[in-house]
Amino acid sequence: MSRYYYRPLAQIGPHRPKEALPLAGGPCWFTHVEVITRKDRGNYVPAAHLPDDVHALLTSQRAPIAGLSLDEPRIMGILNVTPDSFSDGGRFAGAGKALAHATHMAASGADVLDIGGESTRPGAAEVPHEAEIARTAPVIEAIRSKLSIPISIDTRKMVVAKAALQNGANMVNDVSGFTFDAKLASFCAKEKAPVFVMHAQGDPMTMQKSPYYRDVLLDVFDFLEKQVAYLESLGIDRDRIVLDPGIGFGKTIPHNLALLNGIGLFQSLGCAVLLGVSRKGFIGKIGQAAEAETRAPGSIATGLAALAQGVQMLRVHDVAETKQAIRLWQAVTRGEQV
Repeated sequence: MSRYYYRPLAQIGPHRPKEALPLAGGPCWFTHVEVITRKDRGNYVPAAHLPDDVHALLTSQRAPIAGLSLDEPRIMGILNVTPDSFSDGGRFAGAGKALAHATHMAASGADVLDIGGESTRPGAAEVPHEAEIARTAPVIEAIRSKLSIPISIDTRKMVVAKAALQNGANMVNDVSGFTFDAKLASFCAKEKAPVFVMHAQGDPMTMQKSPYYRDVLLDVFDFLEKQVAYLESLGIDRDRIVLDPGIGFGKTIPHNLALLNGIGLFQSLGCAVLLGVSRKGFIGKIGQAAEAETRAPGSIATGLAALAQGVQMLRVHDVAETKQAIRLWQAVTRGEQV
């Protein structure tokens, strides 16, 4: 028997037909869905034909994450305190530089700060947890002493997450989707910490060596669905789970584009969705921008396309530019100044 997947055909604007359904309680709405199977695409039906359980997951208001409401687009500012991240390695190492940049991002419109002490660029080697803690914990402590903004620790390791939460972090962002360290998910459940669950095929060292999928959109969906069920079994409510399809993590350019084109599908899992594409290699190749620092326009364009499909949060390097773009996108789509 074929498994059915339901992708809402999101629209946005103030003039909604009476039959339109709200998409995840955000600014988007939909009247039809694409019904997808592993053998067939392009079948569109009215939203009124949705199964009751899928209807509830697609239309339910997404709960606030760490006190942050998700009824409008949110920005996660990237703060890498690593010597070797692909875009900004070494620029913000140390509590002083990191705090200055965190303060700038918060003032520029970041809603969340994501602190990472281990590069996960293609080819990157694993960092010992002692070094990861030494890089991140003092930075988080310094930021928390000055700013009240929610902080996420970007790590795959329980001991790093524990140190981060002890020093003032609120959330855990695991690029392995809670498959790397068996202790991390249980720890987050115990601490009642919201979590970001990303899909990656392989680890950073190997992930770009000939990645393969039967159907990348549905394979990633199935993985995230499985991980949501796993986390729920540990006591992490769906309201505290944010999903990330993992653009560029074990994906070719065609894989990335297929995920971006169908990203609205992930709303049918009933969780908020985060997109992280900022300055990534495929933007440089398609946008003809060789240097990572010149990829803000492509990053923003991709992010706005995702917001139009209902994505709730963008993870970015260029906070001020993204905030400006979102303000204009909101004004144009609503037909009024926000």
